[in-house]
Amino acid sequence: MNRQKKLKQLFKAKAKKASAKLAPKSKDKYISKAEREKLAAPAAEDSSPSQES
Repeated sequence: MNRQKKLKQLFKAKAKKASAKLAPKSKDKYISKAEREKLAAPAAEDSSPSQES
């Protein structure tokens, strides 16, 4: 591999990584099971008294 090709390859790789960082993320941020239970607990408490009345 000659020097020019190697430099071009390195530049392309760095440019690809930089553009990937700027691109919008397709996946949502991971929420652990414990966090999901904490978030669901207040919602469950609010809905259960209204059903009893």
